[in-house]
Amino acid sequence: MTKKKRLLTGDRPTGALHLGHFVGSLQNRVRLQYEYDTFIMIADAQAITDNYDNVGRIAAHVYELVCDYVSVGIDPAVSHIFIQSMIPELFEMTAYFMNLVTIQRIGHNPTVKLETKQKGFREGVPAGFYLYPMFQVSDILAFKADVVPVGYDQAPMVELTRDVAKKFNATYKTELLVIPEAIFPVSLQTNLLGLDRNKMSKSLNNAIYLKDTRDEIVQKVRKMPSDPDRVDYHAPGSPEKVLVFDYLRIFDPDQEGLDALVDQYRKGGVMDKTVKERLIEVLDALLVPIREKRASVAEDRKRVESILREGTKAAREVAGDTLAEIKEVMGLVFPL
Repeated sequence: MTKKKRLLTGDRPTGALHLGHFVGSLQNRVRLQYEYDTFIMIADAQAITDNYDNVGRIAAHVYELVCDYVSVGIDPAVSHIFIQSMIPELFEMTAYFMNLVTIQRIGHNPTVKLETKQKGFREGVPAGFYLYPMFQVSDILAFKADVVPVGYDQAPMVELTRDVAKKFNATYKTELLVIPEAIFPVSLQTNLLGLDRNKMSKSLNNAIYLKDTRDEIVQKVRKMPSDPDRVDYHAPGSPEKVLVFDYLRIFDPDQEGLDALVDQYRKGGVMDKTVKERLIEVLDALLVPIREKRASVAEDRKRVESILREGTKAAREVAGDTLAEIKEVMGLVFPL
């Protein structure tokens, strides 16, 4: 019987998951979980790098993430959901891998640059935050992941991981570490923008969340910007300037009907309210079953704890085996 290849992915427990996560990674995870040996990490230790003064908030969201995962179709029977901070082997591996990367290489990561700017760190960047890409490298290599489902903004992280794995293998004359491949969203060529046209982010409060009620969806969609150059609804419009159309292109199952609406909007005579009402109905139809399943999972705390306990146990076994192999090829084995 052919051994399954392995998949590793995860999220920071800094809040509820949103539509950006859904199209950026969650759909791929659901699609691939029966094809791959799947490990999904709740990256609480990484989240502390910019939440060190509010660790309680991070811990509380760990359970929320499990509810989100199960609600979208992640099956704990085949996907191992685990807590990063409960796998100490990851941190030891990080110490070894950091010797294979320069500070300059990490600083050139465009995602690190953007997030540093967004969080207003400037010159006072915490060392843990600046070096968090190395935690991600260790997470992937510890599980010898063949594939990593990510959004396009995380492509530099996967490339860094590949370089570290290659350098480790070359330095220690081994083929121990797997060179991972990124898997990008099938429906997107870039990340889904937030409601303000910036990157969709929990910290920027510009997202539609998987657990949002219909009323919350209505309020958020109605505030989405329209064509800034359009005087009134009789005038021709530019659909490419309207964020609502971007969302409809991704989520609307009736693409033929959407094409007709786009043509009408371009000619004039379509109210922005009409377009937004269509998006409200599309998103609510998508999220109703997710909300209902999420509520059911959240009511069963013992089940959530069991999912985490079993997933973390499986993850630590794998990471422990990898660390032992790494130390052996490095020559860090002592008969004491």
